[in-house]
This record gives sequence, C-alpha cells and structure tokens, in this order.
Amino acid sequence: MSIGTPPNPPNDQPVPLGPPAGEDRVTADVGTTGHSGPGAEHDGPHGGIAPDCDFEPDAEETSWDDEGLFREDTTAVLGSVLFHLIVVLTLALMPVRPKVDEEAVVLVSSRPDPDDEVRLIENVVSSDEPTSEIGNQGDSSADMAAASAEMFASIAEIPNPIEVEPVDRGQIMVNKMFAQSVAPLDRLEDAKGTVGEGTQGVAGAVDRITFEILRSVEERPTLVVWMFDQSGSLHRQRGEIRDRFDRIYQELGVAAEGRLSPSSRSQGDIPILTSIIGFGSGVRLFTEEPTDDLNEIKSVLDAIEIDSSGVERPFTAVTSAVDQYRSLRRPRGTNGPQRNVMFIVVTDERGDDTDQLEPAIESCRKWGIPVHVIGVPAPFGREHALVKYVDPDPEYDQTPRWAEVDQGPESLLPERVKIDFTGNFEQEPVIDSGFGPYGLTRLCYETGGIFFTVHPNRNVSRRVNRGEIAEYASQIEYFFDPNVMAQYRPEYLAPKDYVDRVKASPLRQSLVTAAQMRPASGLSRPTTRFVKRSDAQLVGALTRAQQDAAKLTPRLDILLQTLEPGMAARDSETSPRWKAGYDLSMGRVMAQKVRTEGYNLMLAQIKRGQSFEEKENNTWVLEPSNAITVGSKWEREAETARELLQGVVRDHPDTPWALLAKKELDVPLGWKWTEEFTDLDPPAERGPGNNNNNNPRPPRDDERRMLEKRPQRPIPKL
Repeated sequence: MSIGTPPNPPNDQPVPLGPPAGEDRVTADVGTTGHSGPGAEHDGPHGGIAPDCDFEPDAEETSWDDEGLFREDTTAVLGSVLFHLIVVLTLALMPVRPKVDEEAVVLVSSRPDPDDEVRLIENVVSSDEPTSEIGNQGDSSADMAAASAEMFASIAEIPNPIEVEPVDRGQIMVNKMFAQSVAPLDRLEDAKGTVGEGTQGVAGAVDRITFEILRSVEERPTLVVWMFDQSGSLHRQRGEIRDRFDRIYQELGVAAEGRLSPSSRSQGDIPILTSIIGFGSGVRLFTEEPTDDLNEIKSVLDAIEIDSSGVERPFTAVTSAVDQYRSLRRPRGTNGPQRNVMFIVVTDERGDDTDQLEPAIESCRKWGIPVHVIGVPAPFGREHALVKYVDPDPEYDQTPRWAEVDQGPESLLPERVKIDFTGNFEQEPVIDSGFGPYGLTRLCYETGGIFFTVHPNRNVSRRVNRGEIAEYASQIEYFFDPNVMAQYRPEYLAPKDYVDRVKASPLRQSLVTAAQMRPASGLSRPTTRFVKRSDAQLVGALTRAQQDAAKLTPRLDILLQTLEPGMAARDSETSPRWKAGYDLSMGRVMAQKVRTEGYNLMLAQIKRGQSFEEKENNTWVLEPSNAITVGSKWEREAETARELLQGVVRDHPDTPWALLAKKELDVPLGWKWTEEFTDLDPPAERGPGNNNNNNPRPPRDDERRMLEKRPQRPIPKL
C-alpha cells in the first residue's frame, strides 16, 4: 500500500504547516516500521501509514518535498539553531567569577548626584566662642573629637609622677584644664590631679606651683588665691613661703619693678593678681581687692594672726573663695572668662569641716578651678601625730615640746588594724603613709590639682630619730619611696561609692570592720623570770602571769573572727593596697594570738610540777623560741601567720606593710624554758659614805642660767 499524495497546491497558496482544523495530527517515524498515534488507522486527505509497507516516494512526491516543510536542509538549520540556543542558555546560566588580585586595592568613588537627598546631622555641637583651631586641639565642647582629646583619656590629666604602671595615676604632665574658655563640669569628669608628691621642704612645692601658675598665665590672665592655715603649728611654713614670694613673682615677670605703670594699666591687663585668705575657726579675706603689689602681699602675710582655737576650716575657705571669685570664670562678651582662677591651700592638718568637702569639690569642678595643697604626710593608719612645737615668741621659753595634731588618716575609713608591739598603740613608731590626709588629697585629686606632702626630715633610706625632727614638723620615723607607694594609692571616692566597694568584697569588709575596733594588745612586756622560793609562791607567781595573758586573748579572738571571712577572697583581690593591708592584719593578729596563748600554756606546764634538771637551780626563765611545743593547733596557726607575713615582705617591699610585717617576724612566736640559779640571800647594798656630798651646790653659771630662764606659756591648740 502506498502513501497517497495530494495534488500540488497553487503557487499563490501557502503550504499548510499542520493538519486542518478538527483533524488529528499524524506522527510518522521516517525509515521505521510500525505505527503510532491515533492517526495510524485514519486515512485523511494526506493518506496514512499502512502496516508493513515500504516508503517509496515517486518522482511527483519528491518534487513536493523539495519545497515543503520537511526538506533535508531545513531540518539541519532548525537543529543548528536549537543547538546554539541551548549553548547560549547554558552559558548564560553559568556564574562568571573573574580572577581577583588579592594584593590589589581598588578605591571607587562616584560623583555625587546633585539630586540626591540631603541628610541632616541632628546633634551639632556649637559654641559662640571664636576658636583658632579645630578638632581635638580646638576649644570646642567635649563632644567634638572626644575620642582623641587628651583630657578625656582614662589617664589622669595631671597624672601621678610616681607611677610604675600606666594606670590612671600616670606620669608628670602639665595641668591643661584651662584648654578652653569655660571649664564646665562635664569637661572635668575625667580630669584627675596628682597625689603623693613628696618634698623635703616648702621650696620644692612652691617652685612646682610657680610652674603651674606660669602655664596658666600663658593661656590667659590668672588670679592666684592663697589660703593660709592660721594655726600656730604653721608659723614656720608661712614664713618660708613669704620669703619665697620675691622669687615667685620675679619668675612670673610681675614683680614690682616689672609692672605696668599705674596710669596705663587696668585690672584686665595685669597677667597675675593675688588674693590672700586666712582660715581657722572662721574664714577671713585679707585682700579686699586682688593685687599685684608684692610689698602689699608680703605685708599681709606678716600680719596674719595666730588662731588658737584649734579649729581649721579649709573646705569652708575653698567654697567661700569660689563664691567670691567665680564671676571671673564667667564669659565676658565673646572673649571667654576674664581670668583663670587657681587656689593654693597651705596647711599642716586635715581640716575639721569635712562635711564641706563634697560642696567644695562640686563648686571647684563647676567653675574649673584647680586646688593645690601644700600639706603634710598623713601618718599611716592614724588620725594624730605629734608636732615639735617651739614658742614663736622669743620672749618665751624656746624649749621644744610635743603637741598632738590631727593629720590623718590617709583613707576615708581606717584600713589598718590597731595592734601594737609595746602594749600601747599610740607609742608605736609613726610611719609615713605616702599620701596626705584623705579630705584635702581628694579635693586636689577631683579638681586636677596637686597635693604636696612636705616634711623637712624626709629620708627614705633610714629611720629618722626623734632628735632630728625640725621645729613644727611631725614626728615621723619612716618614709617610703613615692615611686613604690604609687601602686598603693588610697581610693579617692565619694563616701557612698567607697562603702559600696567595701561591701562588695568580703576581704575589704572584714579589714575595715576590724580596723574600726579599739586597739588590741599582745604580749608586750610579759613576766619571763620565776624564782622558786616555795611551791606555793611559785604557783602564785605563775597564776598571776597567766591571768595577765588571759585578759589579752578574748580581744585577739574577736579580731581573728572578724578577719577570717576575708581569707576566701584573698586570691580574687587585685588591689595591692587592700591585699597588703589584709595579709598584714591577719598575720599579725594570728601571730599575737599564738604568742599569747603559747605563753599561757607554757606557764601551765611548770604549774603541773616540772622539776629542775640541775638540783642547785631554783629559777625558771621563759625565752622566745621559733619552735611551737604546746600543740599542733598552735603550730598550724603559727605557720599560717608566718606565711602571710613573709608574703607581705616578699610581695610588697619598701612599704609600710612590709616594715610592720618584718618587725612582727623579728619576734619569735614560740617559747622555751631554761633554768638557772638565783641567790636568795644576796649581800646588802652599801649606802653612800660620809665623805659623799649628796646635794652639791650647782655652779654659779648654772645658777645664773636658772635665774634667767624665760617663762613658758601653755601650748596653744594646734
């Protein structure tokens, strides 16, 4: 059966590309046998494919295919198009990853489009004050370049010059707190002053202050307000400063001969003005108007009267001075403040008006006024020190006497447990704390000033004997290197912040609690020699000695129980000051307890009837020993005490804590018995002979000196 062929279509009629509408599409596999699709049995206009038939087109059929859809070259073109289309789509779907040069950096910057949206900056810091520089060197507010501005660093703006590590005490730098026209509180939040600046005399402190004044004058005219303690103990220092005023003002270029002529000068043209205030039980302004007349300044100092009330109000003087001169710190037109203002407080006490400390700090910080103090070192862990007093009036007796003065402590609350070596804590050697009294030192620290601890007998290499102490100086026997003491600075915090930190640490809380207890005594001068005249007499002597020792034990037990909670927090404490203080206190209390209880137990051994090894001996002598023989409990406590004290000496050398720990270690913790013979019937002592003159008459020159001795008047309250 053959495939039928339709007649050739007319030349002007297109060849249909598919079956007519309504008819089934016929599918044929050329060159294959069989059939498929629904048209296999349909014989439409184009014919069909019969089963088992051969495809043999005739000449007429061949002629139609050459111009129809199924021409051989048409199929090749369609296949090529389809293949290239698949290739193009495949390439289009593949990700293109160009080779990147890892070391090349390309910066692309596009031109700004003038039609882009303008974004406004919300928080703009502005100032009405003209400035010659911008950025962190300019005069703008702290919000401008605060990240690189020097005064906002964590390191103090006037860092401590006695620094070992780069902490907030830092190194010596010049006070630049007047880098701007007005010094509001937010600009001084991170500005801290210098503490522990030890000098041997007033001259060194005054020279440094002169430099600070000069730096301030370079920025703008400056008012320097000197505030003098009017107590009798400050007589010598006032005189030394008065004698040095000539050099101060000559170095500053405003001495009398260097001043402007009265006709051509005005208050605003004078680079430095001076005002003088005195304080005792009250506060008095000695210069009604600030002056640059050197002779007037010296005359005022000479005329300051001694206040014998024994009351000093330095913080009240500071707040009063702020009220008096704060107008000079207010802007005058657009040229900034009229003057810088600087306070210099000269005193040898801690001040009796500490309730005014916080208002003084707040006022000085608000108006950008630094406070420098020429003061005295606070005695380590003490409130009082003895001052060598000589009557300032030569008409009276000039014999040195000792008067008590309030000069400490160096911290807000006591941090040293009061336990002594001699039986009386007040008789213990007075040690320099390395810092000034807490209140005045904190005032300097918070306002960017400097506290100078002045002592004329400062010597860090050896003990200072009492006979070496200068007039009006406190009796301090040991001083320490300020470079070492820098790591042990007290925490100059507001009272609430200080207490919060103490409460947060079991170690600190236990130490402060124990330090506020009344002084405790260990064995100072115990009875160590017991002569046996009879058994009853010996037992009685031993019992009395035991009773004396037993009175000391309860006080030591209470201190030990108070300190024990801090032992668990020793490893977590990071402050060398707190750790040294705790280890010293715990070690000393345990050592005194072991020594006292061991003494008692050793006496009990003899009471039980111990015999002499040598029959002729009749005296028991108790000697200190490093061996603990009274029991393992005391042996363990002695070992712990030694470890703590040796750790203080090792880890905190050349400090007050190491000095006291070494003194404690020098006394053995144990006891041992020795025996010897005592003559119970010694020969009577011979009295003076008849030729001895027991009441010789003094030489005539001594008589004359006794008659001419000047009167002595009571020591005023200092």
